[in-house]
Amino acid sequence: MGKYFGTDGVRAVAGEFPLVDDFIQKLGYAALKQLQKYAQSEHLKPQVIIAQDSRASGPVILAALEKGIRASGANVISVGIAPTPAVAYLVKQTGSLCGVVISASHNPAEFNGIKFFTNTGTKLPEELENSIESEIESLTSVPEPKGTFSTDKSLIKLYEQFLMSTVDADLLKGTKVVLDCANGASYSVAVNVFAGLGMNVTVTAAKPDGTNINKNVGALHTEFMRQLTVKENAFVGFSFDGDADRVIASDEKGRQLDGDNIIASSALCMKESGRLRGNKAVLTIMANLGCINYLKEHGVDVELTTVGDKYVSEALEKGGLCVGGETSGHIIFREFANTGDGVLSALQFLQFIKRSGKPVSWFFDQWTRYPSKLKAITVSQKPPLESLDGFLPGVAKIEKQMNGKGRVIVRYSGTEPKLRILVEGEEEKLVDLVMTEVETLYREKTEVFK
Repeated sequence: MGKYFGTDGVRAVAGEFPLVDDFIQKLGYAALKQLQKYAQSEHLKPQVIIAQDSRASGPVILAALEKGIRASGANVISVGIAPTPAVAYLVKQTGSLCGVVISASHNPAEFNGIKFFTNTGTKLPEELENSIESEIESLTSVPEPKGTFSTDKSLIKLYEQFLMSTVDADLLKGTKVVLDCANGASYSVAVNVFAGLGMNVTVTAAKPDGTNINKNVGALHTEFMRQLTVKENAFVGFSFDGDADRVIASDEKGRQLDGDNIIASSALCMKESGRLRGNKAVLTIMANLGCINYLKEHGVDVELTTVGDKYVSEALEKGGLCVGGETSGHIIFREFANTGDGVLSALQFLQFIKRSGKPVSWFFDQWTRYPSKLKAITVSQKPPLESLDGFLPGVAKIEKQMNGKGRVIVRYSGTEPKLRILVEGEEEKLVDLVMTEVETLYREKTEVFK
């Protein structure tokens, strides 16, 4: 992670540095200067596709950002409120120089963020983010805008048609589905796509007002969606996050299927039909051990990456693989896209289930989740863990109590001022004990920073 870029773009409380006008303009200008060098193709149009989620702060950030981008000479085309993966798709389809999304994804409404996509629809590699940060540091001011600004919401129809083309409409027709749109970017697209495929759709949290995005709804708060799935006697339920690059599902019994469940089920269905390239799926280090072991027992190799869907994407590309993602519901079906797409993932998963002839609950029951605790500790600073004298060796010593049947992962969040501790093991009591010991050790070692 760099000075300004976290695991998923630049993110902060809107109106607080770095999400202030002067910095946003510099970011837009610097990013385009570097992306113009990075693209190295005369066939690309000198234009940028830009979208935002439903946060009230979006229009103010857009006004500053498009000025900075246009200062580089590029033209800006806004598609309005739209999912993050729509921009990744449209950049490639329109031959644009790059794409930008104004969104803080699953974070509360007061946050916002800016993330960029290359001309191939991928998130920026770290070296490019570093170059942009260096460019920002060297700037004293931003030139006057030279490019144009326009709005074209019709481009989103292209994205909707693409999503619908990835599945067999006849197979899905009439399926009863519950959709929770998180009062976010999918509030229109997801409904149009599922209804357009002839499904029987019940929708919730599809009335964004600028302040209710992710509020007790969406991929982090699936309770209401799961209850509604049972109440409506639906085949499946889906909750998207604020910018619709994540999805969490519910079976017909109201039980939650996260990214691990969806990836494991999809990978095995793909293996059965001979479509699982390399007989391997990509998961992150946060994936549940139960899922990892289940896949291995069924002949599917697992590659683990650090957290962040761009790292999953890089692993998929490098290995020529076709499915992977995060427990949080960022899932990549590389046959269709090289970034996480909640609506696309929901469609693919649903098609696999329908083809199997089994209910979603059958897939839920296929493996047992190891007892797992994830704790987030708010921190004022993020000293490198390896710099805390004796901390990492201490964690390794604590982990040994689990006799090889559990694990401890400690990392800082890339998007929030938090330390995350994940503990997994066969016995819940031991998991709780280990969690307490690791947290206590961290607090002891960071006393020096207070």
